[in-house]
Amino acid sequence: MERTALPGRLIWQIGEVVATHPETERSKSLTLALPIWPGHLAGQHVDIRLTADDGYQAQRSYSIASPPEDGRQIMLTIERLDDGEVSPYLTDELRIGDKVELRGPIGGYFVWEERLGGPLLLIAGGSGIVPLMAMIRHRRAAGSTIPIRLLASFRTYDDIIYRDELEHLAGDELALEVITTLTRTQPPGWTGYMTRIDAELLRDVAWPIEQHPLTFICGPTQFVETTAANLLALGYEPTRIKTERFGPTGDT
Repeated sequence: MERTALPGRLIWQIGEVVATHPETERSKSLTLALPIWPGHLAGQHVDIRLTADDGYQAQRSYSIASPPEDGRQIMLTIERLDDGEVSPYLTDELRIGDKVELRGPIGGYFVWEERLGGPLLLIAGGSGIVPLMAMIRHRRAAGSTIPIRLLASFRTYDDIIYRDELEHLAGDELALEVITTLTRTQPPGWTGYMTRIDAELLRDVAWPIEQHPLTFICGPTQFVETTAANLLALGYEPTRIKTERFGPTGDT
């Protein structure tokens, strides 16, 4: 997930690309080794800065996809924006051994630790799944049994980020449910949802309010605002709904 970077006092450092993995045709995961890393919480992000030969700089913020248990390596999953200044370089040009300037971790609101409990309702629109995946991975790495229900919306089956990993995790863990809706096209034999995440869909799949779920919603601004409003209408507690949003182009 790409967002316009916010100013801060964190120290810039150089991370080295040690692994890459294509997630979809338009998204790629980059694993970076860092010389200094204080550790992060699931849901935080980093700033990345690119500097051109003429001195021009562009900064964007990207959610961390890896769990805190990965030590001084972090994974970022980048979705390429055709008109973006940063994402095309990160997804198409970077190779193992290349260096990237970054700072972080950043953010303390949209985060989850095992001690915060659950059950968790994670709702993603497109690349908004990235920080939510860090939470899922953290739960697994910590050996937690807190139940998670992930509801994710993508345009097509081929657009599903982390598709194979999520299918494996959901098949391996009874306490993790993965519910996917495809809003544009569906493959033959598709048995999942085929609609946008609206009030009716949420009534079908959301945790009962009696269980006091902790909810994280991430995606484009309108998607997040509409989803949060629909949950409030269902009786969800405002203080247990956390949101992270980005604009139509992927920038905040």
